[in-house]
Amino acid sequence: QVQLVESGGKLVQAGGSLRLSCAASGLAFSTYAMGWFRQAPRKEREFVAATGWSGSSTYYADSVKGRFTISRDNAKNTVYLQMNSLKPEDTAVYYCAAGSVAGPQGIGGINYWGKGTLVTVSS
Repeated sequence: QVQLVESGGKLVQAGGSLRLSCAASGLAFSTYAMGWFRQAPRKEREFVAATGWSGSSTYYADSVKGRFTISRDNAKNTVYLQMNSLKPEDTAVYYCAAGSVAGPQGIGGINYWGKGTLVTVSS
């Protein structure tokens, strides 16, 4: 049974930092592209960041470029999202996803989703 479990979301002040983690189990983690998406209240889910199998290729939405960093540790079956200079508009539920290939638009062929972790940025 595949599980993606996100953690690290909490309430933080604008300008602060958070690191989200997504622990994967039940899949050959190092063969999957991994990514983060988010969904704000009353908005559609949107792409945030993605990384390929090795972690050497990374992609970001324009809205987070320069502030967020995605990384992965294949030995720990975990993908991370370091979020700096947080803004109130970053408030959302953040979801981890596993799929076939990472690219500038996100992840192609998403097979699995986590249940999400809530990030709230206060002004």
